Amino acid sequence: MKVATIVARVLLGLIFVVFGSNIFLHFIPMPPLPATLAGDFSKALMQSHYIYVVGLLQVLGGLLLLIGRYVPLGLTLLGPVIVNILLFHIFLDPSGLPMAIIVAVLALFLLWRHRTNFAGLVKP
Repeated sequence: MKVATIVARVLLGLIFVVFGSNIFLHFIPMPPLPATLAGDFSKALMQSHYIYVVGLLQVLGGLLLLIGRYVPLGLTLLGPVIVNILLFHIFLDPSGLPMAIIVAVLALFLLWRHRTNFAGLVKP
């Protein structure tokens, strides 16, 4: 189980460091935004520069997972981002839903493995 935890942590960390860094460095080409609600939502994030906050959270959370220290903090930073990714793909762009589900499953697995660190949140 320890190997599975390390693999999930590194994989999730790499995903968020790479795609979070792409927001700042633009090394993965982006197709033009479609004239749909998903395109309008993405355009609003970019024009308001809110996307940079999301990118920063992705890079910081991903680095914490890759380093292996403060993994619960990394999961805490990435949690809202993952929820928004899931909701975006459920409601606006279902084509990316399989990858969003994989990311959510990896995060939930790591959350379960570090559940003792989050126990105080659910204790009465």
